[in-house]
Amino acid sequence: MRYVKRFFVLVFVIFLLPAIASAGLWAIRDKPSSWREAKWSSSGLLPKADDQKDAAVYVFSAMTGGFKGALASHAWIVTKEKNAARYNRYDKVGWGNPIRVNNYPPDAFWYSNPPRQVIAIKGDEAEWLIPKIEKAIAAYPYAKQGGYQIYPGPNSNTFVAHVLRSVPELGVALPPDAVGRDYVPNAALFHVDDDWKDVHVSWRGLIGVAAGVRSGFEVHLLGLVAGIDVVNPGIKVPGLGWFGMQRTGNIAI
Repeated sequence: MRYVKRFFVLVFVIFLLPAIASAGLWAIRDKPSSWREAKWSSSGLLPKADDQKDAAVYVFSAMTGGFKGALASHAWIVTKEKNAARYNRYDKVGWGNPIRVNNYPPDAFWYSNPPRQVIAIKGDEAEWLIPKIEKAIAAYPYAKQGGYQIYPGPNSNTFVAHVLRSVPELGVALPPDAVGRDYVPNAALFHVDDDWKDVHVSWRGLIGVAAGVRSGFEVHLLGLVAGIDVVNPGIKVPGLGWFGMQRTGNIAI
């Protein structure tokens, strides 16, 4: 009985307490009351496509709206071919055809929340990665109408996480507040990334663990993520996000 109590205290301290703190901080924030009042325009984070001749790949994330914004973010992928005059943005949404292309500016606010750069890769490496990314997008198993469930998934973060697992050369995992990222496609209980450097064990994204070069070590509970990042030292706090050193690599915009 003593160990059971300790277990629940541990769960409360590691998962619930940070989530409650995040919800409290969200409640006092100034935010739009509906999607109609929210800002969806460009944040100005990216240069104009014409001003950037090199190929580029970006993954962005931004906190979402409503109460779910207290704990959850929305992720998307942006690519630009070498010498291309425009970016291509890929999102998964919950209405109509789930995979949307260029429905929003590539660096747009999401429910008035500014985008956060998860990774940026430019030049020859990006040029080499873009066909792999497009192949992974085409192979996403929930791309048809009806292939969306806000919780626990498959949702917008499930889509981006699928691409990141399928193209491990991108070298990054989504932030811990990307609820739905741990929903492994086809409800698989066990998944190993294509390069065998990350392992995921998950029951429908609700409870599980992940370990590897990109994930570090994580424990998942009801969409909340707690863990440590080893390659880029930091900690992952449920609801509050990732805290630590700046990621290394080809990430300059």
